[in-house]
Amino acid sequence: MCQAGEKGTFLECNRKYFRIVDRMMIMKKMNRLPLSPNLKRFKFFFDLLKRNTDDYLFLTDLQENMVMVSPNLVQDFELPGEVMENFDRYWMPLVHPEEQEAYGQSIEAVLKHKSREHFMEYRVKSRKDDYVWIRCRGTVGLDREGRPSIFTGVLTRLSQRNQADEITGLLNKYQFERAVKSALSSYRVTGEGGALMVLGLDNFKIINETHNRVVGDRVLREVSRQIEAVLPQELTLYKLDGDQFGLVCLGYGEKEVADLFATIQGCLAHPYTVDGRQYFNTVSAGTVTYPQGGKDYLVLHKHAEAALDLAKQAGKNRNCLFSKEQYNRWVRSITMRDSLWDCVENDCEGFSLFFQPQVRAGNRELIGAESLLRWRNPKGRMVAPMEFIPILEETKLIVPVGKWIFREAARICKEWRKMRPDFRISVNMSYEQVKDLSFKEYALECLKRYELPPEAIVLELTESKIVADWSFVNQQFDAFRQAGIKIAMDDFGTGYSSLASFKNLSCDIVKIDREFVKKILENEFDRKLVEYVVALCHSIGIEACIEGVEDIEEYTLLTEVCKADAIQGYLFGHPESEENFEEKFLKGGKFLEPCSPLQSH
Repeated sequence: MCQAGEKGTFLECNRKYFRIVDRMMIMKKMNRLPLSPNLKRFKFFFDLLKRNTDDYLFLTDLQENMVMVSPNLVQDFELPGEVMENFDRYWMPLVHPEEQEAYGQSIEAVLKHKSREHFMEYRVKSRKDDYVWIRCRGTVGLDREGRPSIFTGVLTRLSQRNQADEITGLLNKYQFERAVKSALSSYRVTGEGGALMVLGLDNFKIINETHNRVVGDRVLREVSRQIEAVLPQELTLYKLDGDQFGLVCLGYGEKEVADLFATIQGCLAHPYTVDGRQYFNTVSAGTVTYPQGGKDYLVLHKHAEAALDLAKQAGKNRNCLFSKEQYNRWVRSITMRDSLWDCVENDCEGFSLFFQPQVRAGNRELIGAESLLRWRNPKGRMVAPMEFIPILEETKLIVPVGKWIFREAARICKEWRKMRPDFRISVNMSYEQVKDLSFKEYALECLKRYELPPEAIVLELTESKIVADWSFVNQQFDAFRQAGIKIAMDDFGTGYSSLASFKNLSCDIVKIDREFVKKILENEFDRKLVEYVVALCHSIGIEACIEGVEDIEEYTLLTEVCKADAIQGYLFGHPESEENFEEKFLKGGKFLEPCSPLQSH
């Protein structure tokens, strides 16, 4: 509206009016309150300071109850502007509920002139909706009459000083170390021990890979909140590296630790929602008690992490209590893992293939051999396959080692077929190798390089884990079968190799495990079971090979009654090195004689 005596059209007057209203709304939105005389006097110096620090600054006029803050504080926290009246009206709701009372008491002491210093570390909710640790240090300044005039200071994010984790707001690994050392010092004085627990989320890597690290960070934040909510008041949750958390449990024994883990396990037993999507994580833990498991921080932390690793190896979603025996096995496993990496990088140096003969059931004719991986560690000691093969599978080293096995088997088979033209070698293949889409081309190239027909090699699926996608496995094996390479299901009847996998897997040969054979002479059920499985195989065009045959009586029953197609076991020979196999089984007659009882056992 135009004032009296002003010239202008109605439209111009309205435009002017709306410009004034807009300015007022903008000023209100920006909270551009006029500075008090005290704040104006110090503004020049305040502006100089805020340009030269990453910390948050504040300057309060105690007489006018007005505060001026640096722009970064407004940017990171839910504040209306850089100038405010009654600052704590906005700041107090952001302070973590657990620290509001202590914060209020400290500020009240300053405002009531009981103290000229304010120093406190506490958590504040940021604009990202997570709590961050800050350290607030302030001092009261007096005017010429000695009255409290200004209150000024610095707020520092502790994450910038390596004390808090930026993602979760929890105290970080350095504070965990400090807490452990403090607990050990207390033990030396009081004699009271306790426990360290290191928690690790199970399969957290899948969340990062399936979504992204931003989602992973939000999941970590939510999980930390859920765990914190169920912890006893005396415990503090620390954020360690990756997806790990730590607890220092003063005075806790094995029972208290077990109860604590059950509580944490229970709070994560149900899906939780992050950004409208549901997630589910179990948690594993490794716990070490002190002083039994160590009297030094580094030793205790190492032992707790070792126990956590063992908990995950044992199936996850459990707590493993540290013991010297388990730790020694863990160290041996880690050492073995490193040695295996070195061997693989040196073209599988230290690995070799042994071979066990396979004979035709009816006439004992040597028809082939199963190749079996052996490993001599850098110290020259032969290591049992049950020790090193699980590590190869876990580390995915089975993929390059599997290619080496196939290449060696093809090379050896080429030589042996010069003596036995129809000889074939069976090669074990894990699910990890099936997932390696380059393996098929590699196998076909090896056959071509050594001028071998595809029937010279049989692939045996050996699996220590449930195969999740039989459709994919069959798709890969069908490609091998179309190329002429036969597929065998190994260890039928044990572990995960059962009727379910028999139903799902397209194969040419089924190898029935010794578990069905060892009591076949005394147990009618076992005999009938083997007989019916063999008959089932024959009815759908699948060969049946019996493993683990050790006695001539077993052999006779399996061939004459059960009608097996092939036999493998100590009755006809133990696994032998390439040179010994050639000497024992290929340079003699084509029909093998059973070993004596002494030789076969």
